[in-house]
Amino acid sequence: MQEEAGFQRALGPVLLWALGVGYVISGMYFGWNLGLPEGGPYGMLIATALVSVIYVAFVLSYAELACAMPRAGGAFLYVNRALGPALGLVAGAAQCIEFIFAPPAIAAAIGAYLHTLFPAIPPLAMAAVAYLVFTGVNLRGVQASATLELLVTVVAVGELLLFAGVTLPRFSWEAFSREPLPKGWGGAFASIPFAIWFYLAIEGVANTAEETKDPQRDLVRGFGAAMATLVLLAGLTFFGAVGIAGWRAVVFPPGSHEPSDSPLPLALSAVVGRGHPLYHLLVGVGLCGLLASFHGILLVAGRATFEFGRVGYAPRWLGRLSSRQTPAAALLCNMAIGLLALFSGRTGEIITVSVYGALTLYVLSMVALLRLRRTEPGLPRPFHAPGYPITPVVALLGALLCLGAVAWTQPRVGLVYAALLAGALLWFRLGVPREIRERRFEMLSPWLNGRTSLPRPRWPSCSLQTRGRSWGFYGQGRRFWSDPDDKTGRK
Repeated sequence: MQEEAGFQRALGPVLLWALGVGYVISGMYFGWNLGLPEGGPYGMLIATALVSVIYVAFVLSYAELACAMPRAGGAFLYVNRALGPALGLVAGAAQCIEFIFAPPAIAAAIGAYLHTLFPAIPPLAMAAVAYLVFTGVNLRGVQASATLELLVTVVAVGELLLFAGVTLPRFSWEAFSREPLPKGWGGAFASIPFAIWFYLAIEGVANTAEETKDPQRDLVRGFGAAMATLVLLAGLTFFGAVGIAGWRAVVFPPGSHEPSDSPLPLALSAVVGRGHPLYHLLVGVGLCGLLASFHGILLVAGRATFEFGRVGYAPRWLGRLSSRQTPAAALLCNMAIGLLALFSGRTGEIITVSVYGALTLYVLSMVALLRLRRTEPGLPRPFHAPGYPITPVVALLGALLCLGAVAWTQPRVGLVYAALLAGALLWFRLGVPREIRERRFEMLSPWLNGRTSLPRPRWPSCSLQTRGRSWGFYGQGRRFWSDPDDKTGRK
């Protein structure tokens, strides 16, 4: 088989942690507080706790798939292998929808923030400039992109810890419990889509597998450290913001009945006042949280689109790497789509479409994990989901519950999302050649410089044969090789 140019392997566990936290951290700074009018502090707390359990179970389960199939396509490859090409296409399309349509909403928030500092420049112009600048950074290579992501993520995390240090000493359970359930216990269900903001896009770590130095070890470490950090930050942020002056103080600015999507400055102003240096520091550094998520999701979106082009589900030019070993064509294509979505001015609906895509991905990925465990038990799995099968079942049922909550609260956007998936399936049937359409991908995808199999180590610790292939393990199963031509099954 002809070799193809591979990605640059530059990511270790620290950079993977930065990417995982960076993808998500903007959700700590804005958006989640809009669930408080629906559920109040008690309902939002229940929704956040439930969503936290779901995401922990999902990440532990998804890491098994990522380590077994370390390739840029992520869920697209996992579902294709387990459930067939058609559902694989649905998972891949949902993944692309999530990662392509999340950045326009974040870019709009960046533009609005910068507009307050530079009123003469239109916010959409600043958002478009952000797209151009950060797409350009991604075009330079994964090392530069991940290093920048590490920098802005560390600053954003530090700012959230500082916020917690200032607000939590003033926490009051009485203030936290004001109007605890404005719409009854049913408001907790309506709050679920907003609680998802605390963790949305953490799964993007898996899409950098081909750029990870040792994916079988580092992906698990990166996933685990990022998820633990996010759970801690979500708790600190939620209690620190709501427990100062009640939930209304972090939803409605003084003298306004229009909800604000910037809860942290509102909470901090109740503690130190708007003229205090800490307030200006939070507002200033808060931009790093938006930039971290924006930049990180641009990076992972390029990998998801690239995989579609590489396997032939999209035009082949999308699946080519540049001389800097980056998916330049995919990045530029995503930027064009993102700019169109940005200038539509419907960022609220756009981010909801992204949430639909994420939840579809979660459901299909967990079904794929359960099926692969049953149909191909002998396949090498460097990491096993702890608590199987309970862990993936919890993630699956939780994702279905969240999908139902989003569909209940945003049915019209759900129809738009369904139309996008229908269009993808129509293209799959009419635009993709049959020999590509009916192909299932190998369980062990190329992850060493783009080759289709790993070089055989001289002294593997053990080997076995499954379905006509020889498998070898060494280093306590941390790495492995597969040789489709070796059918001796020698021990």
